[in-house]
Amino acid sequence: MCTSCTILATTSANLSGVTSETHAGVSDYVESYLPGDDSLLAARLRAEELGCAPLGAAAGAALCFLATSLRARAVVEIGTGTGVSGLHLLRGMAPEGVLTSIDIEPEYHRAARQTFAGAGFPPGRTRLIMGRALDVLPRLTSGGYDLVFVDAARAEYPSYYEHGVHLLRGGGIIAFHGVLEPRSDPARRDPGVLASRELARAVRDDERLVPSLLPVGGGLLVAAVRS
Repeated sequence: MCTSCTILATTSANLSGVTSETHAGVSDYVESYLPGDDSLLAARLRAEELGCAPLGAAAGAALCFLATSLRARAVVEIGTGTGVSGLHLLRGMAPEGVLTSIDIEPEYHRAARQTFAGAGFPPGRTRLIMGRALDVLPRLTSGGYDLVFVDAARAEYPSYYEHGVHLLRGGGIIAFHGVLEPRSDPARRDPGVLASRELARAVRDDERLVPSLLPVGGGLLVAAVRS
């Protein structure tokens, strides 16, 4: 196994297996540092009703920070969910910015529209596209986006990486959520875990990118495109 894969596997095991009070206390503090508001709470309740896992508060804060730092005007999100991550992104983006969010599930789009409207964002600030991301991404403008965020099927992360980097301008950022989440059954070779390791290796070795692995939200792998 390559060095990066070993580190990723070890870190994943540590994140899932450490039970010390110190680690738990730090994790709880990080997650509660920026509490959510009524709009986020409503979106999380919709996610619970639909059976999808919403983005955690710490990872959401990181997305908002990235969007703000970039003064992002054009963002692509793969995996709409009920709009939790999208709301964090919109709150960090420039006032005229547009979020393009892709999901194959129509009920998620309906829930996300409720989330965005409830938070005061007009329809013109979002473009929700229903379909497979791997079919949609090639149709988007190359080099036309500031930020690409991926929170979808882990097994497809390596493919999203190839398309996502192509969409970014110089200095833009691609972010993948959940790359350190443990596999559900340690006895089998989980395709999502294997894909996350492949992704980590590819991003680390890509000379176009400056990567970092943040221990929030099950692991947030971020990489900036060199100008």
